[in-house]
Amino acid sequence: MLIGCPREIKPQEYRVGLTPNTAREAVAHGHQVIIETGAGAGAGFADGDYVAAGAEIVATAAEVFARAEMIVKVKEPQPGERKMLREGQVLFTYLHLAPDPEQTKDLMASGVTAIAYETVTDERGGLPLLAPMSEVAGKLAPQMGAWALQKANGGRGVLMGGVPGVGPARVVVIGGGVVGTNAARVAAGMGADVTVLDRSLPRLRYLDDVFGHLFKTSYASAGNTRELVHQADMVVGAVLIPGAAAPKLVKRADLAEMKPGAVLVDVAIDQGGCFETSRPTTHHDPIFEVDGIVHYCVANMPGAVARTSTIALTNATMPYMLALADKGWRKACEEDPHLLDGLNVHAGHLTCYAAGRALEIDVLSPTLALKR
Repeated sequence: MLIGCPREIKPQEYRVGLTPNTAREAVAHGHQVIIETGAGAGAGFADGDYVAAGAEIVATAAEVFARAEMIVKVKEPQPGERKMLREGQVLFTYLHLAPDPEQTKDLMASGVTAIAYETVTDERGGLPLLAPMSEVAGKLAPQMGAWALQKANGGRGVLMGGVPGVGPARVVVIGGGVVGTNAARVAAGMGADVTVLDRSLPRLRYLDDVFGHLFKTSYASAGNTRELVHQADMVVGAVLIPGAAAPKLVKRADLAEMKPGAVLVDVAIDQGGCFETSRPTTHHDPIFEVDGIVHYCVANMPGAVARTSTIALTNATMPYMLALADKGWRKACEEDPHLLDGLNVHAGHLTCYAAGRALEIDVLSPTLALKR
């Protein structure tokens, strides 16, 4: 198979879909790999590194899209990229379709077979291709929130760990999954007073058993959530419903009850955000204020640490990428139902039920899609 990797063009996105090591593995499996020139530069990989791995460097994204049988990316294809996709081509990347009707419409119109990293599952019910970026985003969230808390950036002027005689920042993390756990660990490590909210009692028990010395846990009832949010200096939104739009857990009316200059960090913004007042921002212009509350809503947070993120992501995606290339997408998905869970679009049909519900689009069963 001819595998193509274009340079990412989303603003301030420095990650890349293939490293030289993953390209080398694909070549060792008998596949051709083409990389757009400069694609790896933001993550510290030079064109020569790819050539040494057996890949071919091409001058433009148009050539990558025109020649490749499978496109491997990081972020969802942008409008200009979607115009270059074609019927029968495989797209393997993050998609986040639920809050993005225009992308969904374009992918369906292209006839492409699109497999989304974020809905591939594993035998434990986890999301193995989302987890590495969730770990990165979770660890970044308190770091970014601490910066936003600084008075010069519009925040309350509160130091995360406080000092002797002055208490630490109060941080509330909504969601105790991969993002939330990593956010809580880092915030606690910075000295903050941290509480994690979740609706799963088994998850809360696990967090309390393992991390009870670092942070507190609380059940995420509406009343508890509102009370803790109103008291917080920083709130990290870390709620995920796989493939679906994130629920709006903090309403605009809640902002009036929060401390002026408190910070909301919405890690769920890729899925539409879990704060009612959230809207996507970029690394170049990461924050905005609503009713005196600072919002940090960068939609590609892991792109800020592109080298770490790229290596972590490709470590996870490589086995699936090789399976798709070695066997073809149909056989690979037939043999691995967890990879089939990643199928979001095929031959003009939406095949992800969560996205279909969010967008009110009829869905073709992924099992039926295998036969088309």
